[in-house]
Amino acid sequence: MSDVETAKPAASSPPPRPSVLSLNINSKSALYAAYMPHLRNGGIFIPTSRIYGLGDEVFMLLSLMDDPAKLPIAGAVVWITPPGAQNSKAQGIGVQFKSDESGIEARRKIEGLLGGVMQSSRPTHTI
Repeated sequence: MSDVETAKPAASSPPPRPSVLSLNINSKSALYAAYMPHLRNGGIFIPTSRIYGLGDEVFMLLSLMDDPAKLPIAGAVVWITPPGAQNSKAQGIGVQFKSDESGIEARRKIEGLLGGVMQSSRPTHTI
C-alpha cells in the first residue's frame, strides 16, 4: 500500500468575477496616451501594479475629463506592460472593450473627444 493520497477533484466552483478598475482621465493628452484605437472595438491602457493574465475579464468605471458620468465598460486584458519595461513605459494592462453597448458607447465618446488628435504620431502607453 502507498502512503500517497490521491487528490479528490474539487467541487465545481463558479468562474472568478471580473475585477473592477476605476480610471479618471483628466486631459486630452492623457486620453490619447491611454486609448488603444488599433484594437477591434477599441480599448484603453490602465496603469496598475496588480497582476493580470491575457484574457482576464475586467470591468472598469471610466471618467472622462469634465463629464461627471462614469462609463461602465466590460472588457478583456489583451496587453500587459510588466514592471521595469523598456523605454520607461508605465506598468499596466491594455483592456479591449467588448462589442456590447457599453464598449461601443465608450469608443464613440473617446474618439469624439480625441477628434483629429488620433492621427498624431506621439507615443502612447502601448505603442
